[in-house]
Amino acid sequence: MTVLERRIGIRGAVVIGLSSMVGAGLFYVWAPAAAVAGPWLLLGLAIAAAVATLNALSSAQLAMAYPVSGGAYSFGRESLGPWWGFSAGWLFLAGKTASAAAIALIAATYLLPEYARGLAVLLIGTLAVVNALGIRSTARVSAVIVFVVLTGLGLILASSAIVSGLAASTAASATASFSVVSGNGWYGTLQSAGLLFFAFAGYARMATLGEEVRNPRRSLPIAIGLALGSALVVYGTVAVVLVSALGVDRLAVTASPLLELVGGIGGGLGWALLVKLLAALACLGSLVGILAGLSRTSLAMARGGDLPGYLGRISPTRSAPIAAEATMAGLAMLGVLLLDATQLVGFSACAVLVYYAIANLAALRQPAADRWLPRFVQVLGLIGCLTLAVTLPWRGVLVAALVLAAGLGVRAWRQRAARPQTPSTPAVFRP
Repeated sequence: MTVLERRIGIRGAVVIGLSSMVGAGLFYVWAPAAAVAGPWLLLGLAIAAAVATLNALSSAQLAMAYPVSGGAYSFGRESLGPWWGFSAGWLFLAGKTASAAAIALIAATYLLPEYARGLAVLLIGTLAVVNALGIRSTARVSAVIVFVVLTGLGLILASSAIVSGLAASTAASATASFSVVSGNGWYGTLQSAGLLFFAFAGYARMATLGEEVRNPRRSLPIAIGLALGSALVVYGTVAVVLVSALGVDRLAVTASPLLELVGGIGGGLGWALLVKLLAALACLGSLVGILAGLSRTSLAMARGGDLPGYLGRISPTRSAPIAAEATMAGLAMLGVLLLDATQLVGFSACAVLVYYAIANLAALRQPAADRWLPRFVQVLGLIGCLTLAVTLPWRGVLVAALVLAAGLGVRAWRQRAARPQTPSTPAVFRP
């Protein structure tokens, strides 16, 4: 079997994308973003949301024209050429493998901090098995996780607003909190936007699943829009409540902002336990979507000859790329054992931003017959991605550049090795 079956509709695609976005970023990214943005945290969030929206529009246009697995890898190959496609796919695999490791570590730290690495490995293995059972299993698990997380989060935010009187004093509290932390000006604001973009990148999952969505030319644009729009509402609401209740200065030094938030509600350990369980569950929802996206991108790259051929095998009973799923899960487990979550987030954000920059460029180069967006959407998306990428912490940018250079070097070496050698003609002696 060489082709995946179209087994999910709009609802299934939405919950997979939404579970990828309402994940680790919701519980982790606020403190580092507030530390660099200071009083401009909400502006950083707005910039991240704007760039994400532009990318989502370009991804939808591309997915309508090329409804296959692989996301920007496949889009880049079709519109720009194989080297561009490889660059996008390689960065996606590297960045999202790092994301998977970081998210598993965050989830395990919330559950059993003293055994975080071992539990993170176990979580990755378990969710890889879920994905190997087929895309319908992934969609069902994602739907349950999204429902539980959003319900619990809504309860926490509503209770906090009622107890602290936020519903009546949001604007005043936010203004007061903005007067405390100076931030790092425009550079810090852009850097916070790049970090916050880490939370919005889940809509790529739907594009990578293009081969498994029914009626993809209609379903994918709708699913991408619904999932991203819902995620923006959730993140905007959480950001306003956190800034209003804690203030930016306190938020910048709080490792677990939502735990800090529920501390003001009262009720003992019950609220804290709820936050920890929701955080772990949200991380797992994001992780299951990331692993699915990794396996589908590696499947597409194997088909294109850019990765070993065994990654292109599809189970005839489950219609799932089991070999790719197992391989990418193994690499994520290796990341868990060797690296820390803080080392992984900056690199992952930079790699994924460049991935989306290539997607915008591919959409910009599409023929007129496949276009339904004005070109300025892709131009703004391209500029936004590259700007946020280069303003991230320099270590993450440097590692992303080195990883891309290594991948391009290996591809060039493989092509040179596979090129048939022309036998040399022996010299003919003439007296």
